[in-house]
Amino acid sequence: MPYQTGFDGGDPARPFARYALTQKLGQARFVPGLSTTVAGYNGIFPGPTIRVAQGTRTEVRIRNALPSTALLHPGTFKTVTHLHGSASLPQYDGYANDSTAPGKFKNYHYPNWQNARTLWYHDHNHLVTAQGVYSGLAAMYPLQDRFERAQLPQGEFDVPLIISDALFNADGSLGYNDNDHDGLWGDIIMVNGVPWPLMKVKPRIYRFRVLVASITRSYRLALSNGEPFHVVGTDGGMVPRVQAVSSWRQGTAERYEVLIDFRRYRPGQTVDLRNLSNKNNLDFPNTNKVMRFQVVADSGSSAGTIGSVPVTLDDGGTPGSARGSIATMALKPEMAVAKRVLRVKRQGGEWTINEETWEDVEKSGFTRCFAIPRRNSVEQWTIVNESGGWFHPVHIHLTDAKIIARNTNGGKPFAWETGPKDVFYAGENESITLLMQFDTGPDSPGGRYMMHCHNLVHEDHDMMVQFSVGDLRNNDPVLSDPPKTDPTPLGSFPPMYRPAFPAGT
Repeated sequence: MPYQTGFDGGDPARPFARYALTQKLGQARFVPGLSTTVAGYNGIFPGPTIRVAQGTRTEVRIRNALPSTALLHPGTFKTVTHLHGSASLPQYDGYANDSTAPGKFKNYHYPNWQNARTLWYHDHNHLVTAQGVYSGLAAMYPLQDRFERAQLPQGEFDVPLIISDALFNADGSLGYNDNDHDGLWGDIIMVNGVPWPLMKVKPRIYRFRVLVASITRSYRLALSNGEPFHVVGTDGGMVPRVQAVSSWRQGTAERYEVLIDFRRYRPGQTVDLRNLSNKNNLDFPNTNKVMRFQVVADSGSSAGTIGSVPVTLDDGGTPGSARGSIATMALKPEMAVAKRVLRVKRQGGEWTINEETWEDVEKSGFTRCFAIPRRNSVEQWTIVNESGGWFHPVHIHLTDAKIIARNTNGGKPFAWETGPKDVFYAGENESITLLMQFDTGPDSPGGRYMMHCHNLVHEDHDMMVQFSVGDLRNNDPVLSDPPKTDPTPLGSFPPMYRPAFPAGT
């Protein structure tokens, strides 16, 4: 596929691709015999999967062709798009107040210089992020490089699994109940938009990119026969040492890449992916079921699979070493130049971080910051959950981090989180200590980024603050590149843009 060069502010020698996505209403068949209206990228849920090679810069035009009134709240159907896990410039990171109104578009620029990882893009509009994602504005964006291609399954054996849950009204429409801002727990589990699907697999090793796109529910995934998963990737890429686990705990927005070895199964055998759940979920009779695998005869090409489960993985070290960056899993406590604490809890009816909310940021003219680390500096942050009977998956934008301590599990990270992370499951009364380097990439001096709870109901009420890498005047996230009026008729694509890939590819 052709590439164009000349990305704004980037290296013209690097390849460059343009895509266009249209946010619009569409119809889905979640409940037998009934139709459900969704708001999705290109009108589908999940939205189109975009696969990008490391080093290929992309411009993704997001066109808001949604109606003036939203599906699940009475306000205007404004949107913000966040490419979760990308080290984007602040004005392209999906800052909550950088909204695109119906009839407008925004061109998002993504550098894609990071190592291979499972990214995803979703709505991030302030106060209604939960409703936007729940309506259908979510999709995957795998970033690939030569190291993961050489060591992990590809093609038909590299499978995205977007897990979500939903409530439905009697007419098939989406139901929404956030339980007084506590969260929404649906009674139907879906994978890639299909309730409790069946997937036919060959007797080979498969790689599954598991994303929890629920707005609140966490999962503890296990196979019905007790066989292990092999964790090969976390939010920020491959793990140094592959971990065999019988189950793992996964909160909203976390991504885990796992291998399942079907080679010992006979054609016709089935195995179920189940949800053992976690504390403080609201469970229903069938939320313990996720999907079923059925093994079929090994016919056709098996190109893309691997012959054995690896023990260790090599992500190539530090591709950006010339600019002073350090591979995340090589960070050490003695490198930290500052130590900070984030305390998450409910206060005065609102969810807070260090007793502050995004409203405090807005009142400051968007200048109030939790921290202003220097570019490429290393810091140690500790997340402390002081909310008693609640868990919080805390997302820190821009950067990957290494978990170095927990007050649970003997003080160590759990086996499944021994790779680079950007979402941190802070269970009830747990604390997590992280090391991170604030590497903004080769083309950015830094600027302001958000951090928040990824229980999206908590984020909207109002568990979000910000930090700035370097001068907070750099790359104003709202004013640097605002949305524009869309001159292109719905159903056509602007010159030099092409549709994104179909969902699931």
